[in-house]
Amino acid sequence: MSAGEDRWQRVNLALACLALDPAAMGGIWLRARVGPVRDRVQKGLETALQGHILRRLHPGVGDDALFGGVDLSATLAEGRVVRTRGILGTPSVLIMPMAERIKSGLAARLAAALDAQNGLSLIALDEGADADETLPSALADRLAIHLDLAEQGLSDAPDLALDPVALAEARALLPRVTLPDSAIAELCEVAARLGVTSLRAPLLALAVARASAALSGEDRVETADLTLAVELVLAPRATQFPQSEPDSAPEEAPEPDQPDTPEDQPDDVDDKDRADMPPAELLLEAAKAMLPPDLLARLSAGRAVRASQSASGTGAAKKGNHRGRPLPSRAGRPGGDARVDLVATLRAAAPWQPMRRQMTGQQDRLHIRMSDIRLRQFEETSDRAIIFVVDASGSAALARLGEAKGAIELLLSEAYARRDHVALVAFRGETAEVLLPPTRSLVQTKRRLSQLPGGGGTPLAAGLKAALELALFTQGKGMTPSIALLTDGRANVDLAGMANRAQAAEDATAMARAIRARGWPGIVIDTGLRPTRGLDALARDLGMPYLPLPRADARSLSAAVDASLIPA
Repeated sequence: MSAGEDRWQRVNLALACLALDPAAMGGIWLRARVGPVRDRVQKGLETALQGHILRRLHPGVGDDALFGGVDLSATLAEGRVVRTRGILGTPSVLIMPMAERIKSGLAARLAAALDAQNGLSLIALDEGADADETLPSALADRLAIHLDLAEQGLSDAPDLALDPVALAEARALLPRVTLPDSAIAELCEVAARLGVTSLRAPLLALAVARASAALSGEDRVETADLTLAVELVLAPRATQFPQSEPDSAPEEAPEPDQPDTPEDQPDDVDDKDRADMPPAELLLEAAKAMLPPDLLARLSAGRAVRASQSASGTGAAKKGNHRGRPLPSRAGRPGGDARVDLVATLRAAAPWQPMRRQMTGQQDRLHIRMSDIRLRQFEETSDRAIIFVVDASGSAALARLGEAKGAIELLLSEAYARRDHVALVAFRGETAEVLLPPTRSLVQTKRRLSQLPGGGGTPLAAGLKAALELALFTQGKGMTPSIALLTDGRANVDLAGMANRAQAAEDATAMARAIRARGWPGIVIDTGLRPTRGLDALARDLGMPYLPLPRADARSLSAAVDASLIPA
């Protein structure tokens, strides 16, 4: 069986397990792009969840739809408050397309609804293609089954085999399924060795294991059921490769050419070893088979993107200099640029109409008070300002500056589509200088970068201070600053302009921590011929990823900045 066929078989089992008790499992996080493979999964969901109420949600759904509210037209027509029932008030299976776009506020509301255990479950259809486009962790932690079909081929994805009659029989058996005494301990041990810190994960794995046993017609959970639970629940949450537990008695280390992993051993030896393994080790072997070979690289990339608090192509979703999507209206007084939301105002006034009509004796009027006024709100996004901080000291300064020039020009060529601004700070000799303020003008950039001086000491602290001040300035203008530091040496000039390596290092560390306290995204690019000792520590002080890039040209620098600071 090919890897694609094996993955698709687990999808079939996952949907069948979910159909038995969706509320107990929370739901499924399905990561797949729109296409025929995802269409077949959705068709299988509809088959498996027959008898359940399915409701589709939009990532921008409002509180009125979720929790219910005043039905304005019915209230005004009947003269009494008529309320609607929200989506979260009815046990159902919620299907959320574009789940990667869920805002933190909506994620918190849905998470609270799932915790209330009122018969709700969620199918999160994540269409994100990058590490920064993903389901909020508050929801991902509450959905038992995680499926990634980004690499699933259509040829290995036939129609799912889900029998409603068999599912109904398994659903009737599920309440009688029991667990071995050791099941909870084994799943907790596997979770700990996979680096899964959530206490929900082992409990959700138990729910999947019980469903798997019911599907098999058994009234007791067996090792195969726990294995499936590990594959569907714990392995996708892994944050580290599990290490084998050391034996009580020391053993000789294996020879260098001796295979020491299960996949390298002959089949007969592997089967013999597996027969002697304790249950937790068997479950770990199943988890290892599910882990991608580039797990550590994926986790590092994800952490780098999440460290960027404004990882979005058009800047931070906060108060900025561009109007975005509408937000729920707020109470307030009209005036200035504030605009009244008429519908929200009428909705706020509707419950009070009978009382106000009785008090005033005017039955044919609509009574509006200042407390009823609601003002429109819009999400505001800010432009991104990428600040290049370039080391212009030493004999290789001209080469580095030339690379920075080319990288800036390449980035500016796409700045109009992303609304990016680019700035340049160069440090050399005794101080740093802002050579290019934030701009989107390619003509101005080429003119200002035509001739740049180089040589002298390395006032790294002065360069970081200039970057900090420029970032604060751009943030005051409503932009979201990002910092890209390009250097191949260590600081040897302090903030006072004196050649003092010890003080220069302390000043650079202090400025780096001041930048980190602001939470701005960034990257430290080491352009030396070999990685510079101590530069990775500076990157940690900055809270930014460190990237050694020897002999970098303009295109490689541009690609590095684009990958770290400008998600697609």
